[in-house]
Amino acid sequence: MRQRLEHVFLFYNESSLPTSCHLVDAMTNILPEFARNLHAAEIGTGRVLAHANGVELAIEPATSGYSDAQLTDYDPAVRHFTLKPPVTMTLTAYAPEPLAVGTAGFGFWNHPFQPGQRGIRLPQALWFFFGARPNNMALALDVPGSGFKAATFNAQRWQFLAMLPLALPGFVLMRVPALYRALWPIGQRTLGVSEATLDAHLLRERHTYTLDWQTNRAIFSVDDAIVMQTERIPNKPLGFIAWVDNQYAIVTPQGQFSFGISPIQRRQSLIIEQIELQKSH
Repeated sequence: MRQRLEHVFLFYNESSLPTSCHLVDAMTNILPEFARNLHAAEIGTGRVLAHANGVELAIEPATSGYSDAQLTDYDPAVRHFTLKPPVTMTLTAYAPEPLAVGTAGFGFWNHPFQPGQRGIRLPQALWFFFGARPNNMALALDVPGSGFKAATFNAQRWQFLAMLPLALPGFVLMRVPALYRALWPIGQRTLGVSEATLDAHLLRERHTYTLDWQTNRAIFSVDDAIVMQTERIPNKPLGFIAWVDNQYAIVTPQGQFSFGISPIQRRQSLIIEQIELQKSH
């Protein structure tokens, strides 16, 4: 049986979090010690719920507005990150029903923006990421922009900043299929993008995901089987996050940029049974 986590809620003003966002100040002994120290945030119809086997992150039906349920190891109002390599995340999770809208996932990022918050930073992330259509983050050659994937990106690399003046003509060139296939791998490397497609059905089943972030590479595994290794990794401290929400993003090499909120027709959730971080420093 699900049971709402009942604790003291901290409210933040508009300059930090949306007024509809609640931060749970503490958690019960339902997860490993690390998880008991996490920040649990609820936005809109988002709910962080106690579950028989751990914690459920859920968003309830809504016709409009942003909804999000998340766990982080940092205060979203401050966004001070302490995780740096070598660190390994081990997390066991599944979605009871198909994730029909929005995004969900778990891993490390720098919380570049959130609906209702002020201030944007260039994104960095290493994570297991799911995006339901119309989400289309088509940043890796031959990897779909939606669906479930292991992914890294680092928009704070000097190479990316140096190429920004060429962005507009680059978007035009990328609309020619032959030029896209020939030239986009350069842009992909510049953005520090590595991706590997995962079967979306994995999320419907209980699996253990491991993300080993080392100083010179990152290794993504599902049930101890490696699904991606890459040397394209962020080089600054990041924060842990696990979430489910109803937003989407469209970002393509051809210059398509769009962000939006999808109506939630039915309840959807992510159940997390284990979270462990092993730090070697």
